[in-house]
Amino acid sequence: MQVQRVVLNSRPGNNGAPVPENFRLEDTTLAADLSDGEVLVRTLYLSVDPYMRCRMNEDTGADYLTPWQLSKCLDGGGVGVVESSHCSSYAVGDVVTSFNWPWQTHAVMKGSVLQKVNPQLVDGHLSYFLGAVGMTGLTALLGVRERGHVTKGANHTMVVSGAAGACGSIAGQIGKMDGCVRVVGICGSDEKCRALVEDLDFSAAINYRQEDVPARLKECCPDGVDVYFDNVGGVTSDTVISQMNSGSHVILCGQISQYNKDVPYPPPLTVETQEVLQRKNITRERFVVLNHMSKADAALCELSQCVKSGQIKVRNLLGYQIALLFHAILFLFSSSSILQVLETVVNGIGNMGEAFCSMMKGGNIGKQVIKISE
Repeated sequence: MQVQRVVLNSRPGNNGAPVPENFRLEDTTLAADLSDGEVLVRTLYLSVDPYMRCRMNEDTGADYLTPWQLSKCLDGGGVGVVESSHCSSYAVGDVVTSFNWPWQTHAVMKGSVLQKVNPQLVDGHLSYFLGAVGMTGLTALLGVRERGHVTKGANHTMVVSGAAGACGSIAGQIGKMDGCVRVVGICGSDEKCRALVEDLDFSAAINYRQEDVPARLKECCPDGVDVYFDNVGGVTSDTVISQMNSGSHVILCGQISQYNKDVPYPPPLTVETQEVLQRKNITRERFVVLNHMSKADAALCELSQCVKSGQIKVRNLLGYQIALLFHAILFLFSSSSILQVLETVVNGIGNMGEAFCSMMKGGNIGKQVIKISE
């Protein structure tokens, strides 16, 4: 079988941003014969995520992440359909997902690394298994629940950085659902700010590229900050932490502003920020969703209820050009929904590198996925 795959062509330079040329599309041949326990899958959707930037380095800096190898097929979150099976757990037509899906149009995979999923859980929108009803949703939900310490009736204020991204856009809504009276998002464009406030019901949004973030934070969070869902790190996080209340909590989920730098993870804090954390007794704990997978089934069930009940609906809101790619922005919405989900979709495996680099620059709204086939 003739298939296409994406391999790592080169690594970014020291402290360098990734470029599309770091990725290479190849034609290759896939053996049709299956061994016992193997299945042939056709790829439907692939995910690109900020943590993958660490995998482009020779050393990822995280013990739970392995580096991508030069000239080898890349991998990440994926969803596909079984086309042939020598595994008793899977039949032709089953929809399956994996956290280590090869970036290929078709792949032979061991059944043990796959998980069968029910399309009805996402109302047939299979890409959501990579986002709201997948690892992204789990990270947002469990991150808030395990590290945020949100208490209903306590008038908590939450701030989310990277708020228009896949995880941040869900985390803010969960904070509101769990009892925060005010949720403020920080993002990189006026368009994203409008999406957060008008479509996702954030209390306010701040464009860090155009606005005075310290002043706007004081304006939007007059009673200080009680919970900070940190996706970006760097100067933005220093600014938020400086305005946090005593006994508040930082959910250390990601540090995308630092991923192109040759620094350990989590990156070191400034002396001033360390002093604030200590003086105000602010907890700042690294959150890794893989350490909480015992709670995954219940969490995914909760997330999927939004889709199963019909509280989340889909409409095609906007199409626009980013980095020479046409992105379809899908908004799931309902006036009574618990969660609303943003998703950016790019077509074609040949656009994986472009989509990844665009995502790293903030070119996506919500979850960035690549549609590989119907």
